[in-house]
Amino acid sequence: MSGKLTFGYLYDFRNPPQWRRPWEELYAETLDVIAETERLGFQGAWLPEHHLAEDGYLPSPLVALAAVAARTSRMRIGTGVALAPLYNPVRFAQDAALVDILSNGRLDLGLAIGYRKRETAAFGVDFTRRGARFDEFLRIVTRLWAGETVDFSGRHFQIAGALLRPPAPRGRVPLYIGGFAEKAMERVARYGDGYIGSPDVCGLYVDKLREQGKDPAAARIRVTGLTTVVARDPEAAMAELAPHFLHVNNSYGEFFAEDQALGMAGMKPKTLEEYKACGELQILTPDAAIAMFRDMQARMPVEHFMMAMPPGLPAERFLRYAADFAEDVIPAFV
Repeated sequence: MSGKLTFGYLYDFRNPPQWRRPWEELYAETLDVIAETERLGFQGAWLPEHHLAEDGYLPSPLVALAAVAARTSRMRIGTGVALAPLYNPVRFAQDAALVDILSNGRLDLGLAIGYRKRETAAFGVDFTRRGARFDEFLRIVTRLWAGETVDFSGRHFQIAGALLRPPAPRGRVPLYIGGFAEKAMERVARYGDGYIGSPDVCGLYVDKLREQGKDPAAARIRVTGLTTVVARDPEAAMAELAPHFLHVNNSYGEFFAEDQALGMAGMKPKTLEEYKACGELQILTPDAAIAMFRDMQARMPVEHFMMAMPPGLPAERFLRYAADFAEDVIPAFV
């Protein structure tokens, strides 16, 4: 496969203590950054979700996406990913429909099950039943977006006469579902418009489409390459960026230590030198990145590659990397 591949960034709005700034300043600046990446030619801005994080990891992505919608006009925007079991499905469906209206139909939603027991406990959700809750959630929101009046009696949700007004303008908000396990891939194939996550499990996603009688050629994949950076001088970039990506690694390592969560085993706390040496932060020259992306296209139906703005990095420095990427890499995939 060759041809068009789009690129975007994830913004988690973290404000770590070592680089702490006023929250209002951080949020305003990040919105400025997102608008500038659209001007540079990037075609996606994605907001994740976590709770109870000391660094303020974004807890309300749909609220922030309403602001992103107002600051952009062309790029796709969405969650990458929202923690579906923590939501009331009617409220989520209505809020998503409004963001889709505000963005003129540019909203895509990445959803996942979540892996932190502390988060589900804080929301009064049974961690062991979040998969079943997620499945009920998906059945409800897709019916609401389709314009149905929904009555639903399930184990987790009891709903009578739910209807979206205003409705979802497209009759559906595209869903990209994430995860690692076989059950997650079954969920993607059954409910999703595509998969969001690691390329390592994309083959399983395609297999699950086939098992459910769906055309594997219809597979749609968005890869989260959140520790991939393109730089004209990789050595200098490593020196500058490693402390910021180390914070991400170590905070995820703390999440993993709580529950030994699936898919997070590699994120163990490290020193700066250990992190630089471990290979987790992949800094590529433009030519090497183009070759990697072309190889990825040849192996799977990838449509979008998502990188990340690391916490604490000054906006002007991040935008320098983004501008170089836009100049050196994006033209090869238009």
